[in-house]
Amino acid sequence: MTRQIINTPDAPKAIGTYSQAVRVGQTVYISGQIPLDPATGELVSGDIEVEIRRVFDNLAAVAKAAGGSLKNAVRVTVFLTDLANFAKVNEVMATYFPQPWPARAALGVSQLPKGARVEVDCILHLD
Repeated sequence: MTRQIINTPDAPKAIGTYSQAVRVGQTVYISGQIPLDPATGELVSGDIEVEIRRVFDNLAAVAKAAGGSLKNAVRVTVFLTDLANFAKVNEVMATYFPQPWPARAALGVSQLPKGARVEVDCILHLD
């Protein structure tokens, strides 16, 4: 199978040696998204909910560019610098992902790129 690199201006440009996403067959691997504004490349400001929504908006933009949406998500990984924000992730995630929910892991980490408080990656399976 060939790899197709997915890029969209509707999500932040990669800030390292990675692609926004890679599609192999019907599977799309979306790289971790932090709450960067795609227009400025800067972290959004506001409370944690603003940051979490920006992350899911970025993931949705990459999913769309790959020919899918977040409804195609089969696996999500959430990284938080403060696990006290886990309940807010659940609340916001429920507005972006339809049931049945994708598989998910949530991890507490000491640091994320650019000082972000949340990062999320996901895997999609396209129909």
